[in-house]
Amino acid sequence: MRTPSPSTVVSAGVVAVVLGGALAGHLARDGVSPNAVDVLSPLVAGAALMLRRRFPVPVLVVIMICTALYYPFGTLDGPIMLFAFVALYTAADQGHLVAATTVGAAALLAMGLGETGKVRHVNDSLFLMIAGWVVAAVAFGGVTRNRRAYLLEAERRALDAEHGKEEEARRRASEERLRIARELHDVLGHNISMINVQASAALHGLKKRPEDAERALRTIKETSKETLRELRTTLGVLRQVDEDAPTAPAGSLARLDALVSASGLTVRTRVSGPLDGLPTEVDLAAVRIVREALANVSRHAGTGEAALSVSNASGHIVIEVEDDGPGAVYTDGTGFGIQGMRERAAALGGTLQAGPRPEGGFRVAARLPLNGAT
Repeated sequence: MRTPSPSTVVSAGVVAVVLGGALAGHLARDGVSPNAVDVLSPLVAGAALMLRRRFPVPVLVVIMICTALYYPFGTLDGPIMLFAFVALYTAADQGHLVAATTVGAAALLAMGLGETGKVRHVNDSLFLMIAGWVVAAVAFGGVTRNRRAYLLEAERRALDAEHGKEEEARRRASEERLRIARELHDVLGHNISMINVQASAALHGLKKRPEDAERALRTIKETSKETLRELRTTLGVLRQVDEDAPTAPAGSLARLDALVSASGLTVRTRVSGPLDGLPTEVDLAAVRIVREALANVSRHAGTGEAALSVSNASGHIVIEVEDDGPGAVYTDGTGFGIQGMRERAAALGGTLQAGPRPEGGFRVAARLPLNGAT
């Protein structure tokens, strides 16, 4: 069973009050019989009031007409004016403030200019009282509409703010996933690939060139040790529970010789400018880029040689890694490794270019500002 709406309950209550008032007036006036206007005006106005939420302006006009006919031509003195007040309030509350003001002003003007009716005379005090109720009904309707609009706007802003927080949380989570993926790729992908290359070299040279196999196994040992240390560092940072986990960057440009030696390549190195005391973020990004570029040479270039240039000048760290190998390369400079290098450079406000050289081989060039913000 459907529960009546508050609007319907209010309308029914007003109709009951008006009809009850008209009946009481009839009983109090002996010898006066009600005419058609006394009966039809309250009934029509009451029925129209039931539809005031759906058709506020037409209902207001109908009720005003019924009220205008009731008092001059009726014989009873019922409170049908209540219908008019409720209709005025509803029209203003529903956003028809101009229509409510116009109809209310027209009704007051007609009442003030009208002549004395057959039954009663509207004196000045009664006219002022009615005018006050008309103004109050219209004003109260406008106030309630403005308050409702304010509450809806506040609710909308709260929802927008909540939605914005959710979007920001999703964006941060996505960025964090990318950062974790990049870190794990740099830690595991590079070092495990290096271990694989050195293991293959050790297997091929185990019988014919034992000294090369021994050097490759030593490199595998150092690389695996470094991999475990870096993996522990990364997991400690992610968990935020291991206070003993090292927080310094794994490797540094200040120890470039050890970095190059761990690559297992013959690298022609050229250094310009000081490489110690660099900002931690720049130092770590530079080390990752050098490692990934040298690992790509080992995996794809088909040669054991590369050229590495690192310079510190004009507030930038400039890194160049080149090879002249005939092996397969990323022709458009794409791939997870190169993508990760680009993201690291971009996070610091720098740039990275990777692609084949015109004379053959592959080239990676990165430019990192020393004052870049992560």
